Amino acid sequence: MSKNLTKRSEDYSKWYNELVVKADLAENSGVRGCMVIKPYGFAIWEKMQAELDRMFKETGHENAYFPLFIPKSYFSKEASHVDGFAKECAVVTHYRLKTDEDGKIVVDEDAKLEEELIVRPTSETIIWDTYRKWVQSYRDLPLLINQWANVVRWEMRTRLFLRTTEFLWQEGHTAHATKQEALEEAEQMQRVYADFAENFMAMPVIKGTKTESERFAGALETYTIEALMQDGKALQAGTSHFLGQNFAKAFDVKFTSKEGKQEYVWATSWGVSTRLMGALVMTHSDDKGLVLPPKLAPIQVVIVPIYKGEEQLNVISKKVQPIINELRSKGVSVKFDNRDTHKPGWKFAEYELKGVPLRIAIGPRDLENGTVELARRDTLTKEIVNQDDLVVTIEKLLIEIQESLFNKAINFRDNHITEVDTFEEFKKVLETKGGFISAHWDGTSETENKIKELTKATIRCIPIEGKIEEGNCVFTGKPSVRRVLFAKAY
Repeated sequence: MSKNLTKRSEDYSKWYNELVVKADLAENSGVRGCMVIKPYGFAIWEKMQAELDRMFKETGHENAYFPLFIPKSYFSKEASHVDGFAKECAVVTHYRLKTDEDGKIVVDEDAKLEEELIVRPTSETIIWDTYRKWVQSYRDLPLLINQWANVVRWEMRTRLFLRTTEFLWQEGHTAHATKQEALEEAEQMQRVYADFAENFMAMPVIKGTKTESERFAGALETYTIEALMQDGKALQAGTSHFLGQNFAKAFDVKFTSKEGKQEYVWATSWGVSTRLMGALVMTHSDDKGLVLPPKLAPIQVVIVPIYKGEEQLNVISKKVQPIINELRSKGVSVKFDNRDTHKPGWKFAEYELKGVPLRIAIGPRDLENGTVELARRDTLTKEIVNQDDLVVTIEKLLIEIQESLFNKAINFRDNHITEVDTFEEFKKVLETKGGFISAHWDGTSETENKIKELTKATIRCIPIEGKIEEGNCVFTGKPSVRRVLFAKAY
């Protein structure tokens, strides 16, 4: 197979880009900055979607769908929100094409829209305009809505999954009768995201809040989960926002309270996107290709028959069919690759590249001995397993691989959280080791911006579980009440 990857140690960025394409996850499209998600990549996204959707519904949310287009006037109603997105908006100005006298397709100048439409960069404005009609009384609250959608943010520098002009995501938008309820919702969704990242993606995350300058446009508080990639850069994996009453006031969403008073509702929004696909690739994969946690792998077990001629294949097929049936009955996804277009060695390399957690090889000698060769993708180890014990062994190994990937990732992450007390140390760690830097900060955006300007490191979060301790800002020496986490980030 001519699918050798650039090594991570040589060029991490190139390794990532090659892997996404060669493992058949996605490719660049004919539209600059937009991607085609291929069936294998989309199968992983669908598994992510299914688990998240279940978690949202278990916490009382319902799905709905809102328009792709947003009238420009809606954006002017919430000033800080529009400031945050103004430079990324795609604008629709006309609604018709025509053929000119040279036979070229051109925009029909007579078909100008009365009001321009924005292709949604996020849906707060259109949703809050709708909520005004849905909310009259305290009995209509809380309103707990999620939508699965695509959004467009005009990006200059794009990378498959990590930053594309159009991407897929979910966005939750909720309305509450009290501030406390809205805060609890925003915190709850941060926990849901962390639970998903750790228990399904096997990706450890740090829960925290964003600094004022890093908050979502229009939010009073942004809760984040931050993960660490193998190159020592951080990746924001999900955010949840407490929006206060800003959007309710901008769109006049009021309700009659139990006491008969007119009050504005309290709001949250929260979302994760196909960026999680990039996080999944970069957290676990190696120089041979993808490494997928079993819970999100489209194929958990692949069986490769080793045979000469149709007769041997038929005998092997007959033997493995009951094993396939039993595994599927236990919810394990299995592929039996009996294509005669490729040799077993090619198939082994293909499934290694695609990150299939377990691979079974079975040939005539295995049939005689009642065994199979079982290979693990995460450790690249092989063992001979008795066919009678195979299903039990596979079930056990899938759990073990999921845990092992998480433990490996958390060990890497914990070894890359470095406490520093001077700016010299700060710069040295950033240049030589990377990862999260735990340092005191004086709480001002001036200092935050200066550090970013000098080092490209940003405050990823103020950790929720971080210890409160007095100290001095790593940059200005001014008093500080706690450490925050800095890192270079995607």
